[in-house]
Amino acid sequence: MNLYEDLKWRGLLYQQTDDDLSEKLNNEKLTFYLGADPTADSLHIGHLLAYLVAKRLEDYGHKPILVIGGGTGLIGDPSFKNQERKLLSIEESLKNAEGISKQAKHILPEAIIVNNYDWLSSLNAIEFLRDIGKHFNVAYMMSKDSVKSRIENGISFTEFSYQIIQAWDFEHLYRNYNCILQIGGQDQWGNITAGMELIRKIHSIEAKVYGITFPLVTKADGTKFGKTESGAIWLDKNKTSVYEFYQYWINTADQDVINRLKQFTFLSKLEIDKLEKSLQTEPEKRLAQKTLAEEITKLVHGDNELKKAIRVTDALFSGEVSDLDLEEIAMGFSNLDSIEIAETKSLIDCLIDLNLASSKRQARELISGNAITINGNKESDTYYEISKEKALHNRYTIIRKGKKKYAVIKHK
Repeated sequence: MNLYEDLKWRGLLYQQTDDDLSEKLNNEKLTFYLGADPTADSLHIGHLLAYLVAKRLEDYGHKPILVIGGGTGLIGDPSFKNQERKLLSIEESLKNAEGISKQAKHILPEAIIVNNYDWLSSLNAIEFLRDIGKHFNVAYMMSKDSVKSRIENGISFTEFSYQIIQAWDFEHLYRNYNCILQIGGQDQWGNITAGMELIRKIHSIEAKVYGITFPLVTKADGTKFGKTESGAIWLDKNKTSVYEFYQYWINTADQDVINRLKQFTFLSKLEIDKLEKSLQTEPEKRLAQKTLAEEITKLVHGDNELKKAIRVTDALFSGEVSDLDLEEIAMGFSNLDSIEIAETKSLIDCLIDLNLASSKRQARELISGNAITINGNKESDTYYEISKEKALHNRYTIIRKGKKKYAVIKHK
């Protein structure tokens, strides 16, 4: 299976600008680019697909350029947004750009990384209007879906100009890096074709430049991919712990998991076909979900972090938490109900404070009924005292109610 066939099989081709692009992808070595505006200091898994598409192209011999939108991030892309983004300050934009550059480099270590603030910041208003703006027809700009969807609700001139500025990115990379291909999500089609038009007007109508988009990822049930009750799933482990990251993927629904394996892993068709068969014949084993979670967690966070996430998962399932180290406890229990205590405190009062019991009477019944486990050990003494001396690593006391409900006491 060649590159183009592989992209199609994985469902990673939504639109392409030219029919001959398949031949170029399979037989030539192209310089291509993708971009990300630094709206936060970390990428989330909604961005991840674009970087994995880039990695597939790179593995086939194509040369990636990652454009961090330190400049365009100050403007805000209106594409299919209901309202204008909150404008970032220059300091916020550059700080966020630094954060996502490190993450991008981890996924694509051989890529050239540039920040469009470096060339956009030197452009003055007269140059912008004379040298770039003159090549854009307002009627043509308004026909773009990304703009049309905002006309009724209102769009500022700032956002309206976004496609011009991103188009100049493509022209800048074409001129300085011989970059002839831009890739992006399906919402970027208007911006990509605007860049191609600008290159042809400035250089030559015969200039060979191309664009590819891939579909936006959605869940089979219609809910938004990459979101949980607590918010986005970030690549930064300080925003989303590696355990939470791993759990997000392992909890993928059966109807979504094969598509996610195709889109987000580098497993072969043969390997994925085997997992699909396992899903049909022995779904209770969840081999497809486990493989998906392991592959993506290892790719984003590395093998050591994956092993920790698996250890935490196994410990929470078995209840044997006493062997976890400090980092693993912090990883697995960071988002659970917790309290912090400075002195010894009765178990009964702790259960109430942790919302594991609604009253002292219920707390006593839970304890005497062997429903409470402390640091992996059943506790039936209703007079039990929680203290720092008995805590794991003198820092955490982990309480489990029943089989699944956990809470944490942090000792000062």
